[in-house]
Amino acid sequence: MPKRIGVYPGTFDPITNGHVDVIKRACNVVDHLIIGVATNLKKEPLFSIDERIDMVEHETSMLSNIDTKIEALPLNCLLVNFASDVGASIIIRGLRAVSDFEYEFKMCVMNSRLDSNIETLFLMASERTQFTSSLFVKEIGSLGGDISSFVSPYVKKKLQKRFLDTNK
Repeated sequence: MPKRIGVYPGTFDPITNGHVDVIKRACNVVDHLIIGVATNLKKEPLFSIDERIDMVEHETSMLSNIDTKIEALPLNCLLVNFASDVGASIIIRGLRAVSDFEYEFKMCVMNSRLDSNIETLFLMASERTQFTSSLFVKEIGSLGGDISSFVSPYVKKKLQKRFLDTNK
């Protein structure tokens, strides 16, 4: 049986508990999960690509009882080209709310037009992470709010350090 390789793309600025939830669940359907950490020029990330990859690698190394191979790679090209380059036939996308669906559906259709051999799999966010977003986490953290229910202690420490460095 051929290996099922999936790509979970995102900015992961920073990786949240919601992302980790999707990663865990994606591991139930693929044999090899490649987390594509995107350089998105439309967004101004708080962390560099190397810092974001480090956080993703740290968080995924903490997952236990998972047989799926997980790796994080920089994604700086068209998603379908990236997926093809790494041998993936599945794109994993997390959906938090109905508002995500319209955008993701359009992306799915466009990706299908660009490469009909790649399927998109949508995973609904779990109830406890449904409204978690990196943007909210950064905003709450930058204003001194408690972000410990949204990110791991490792990521929380990275965010706190960044906000201290930024406010100097």
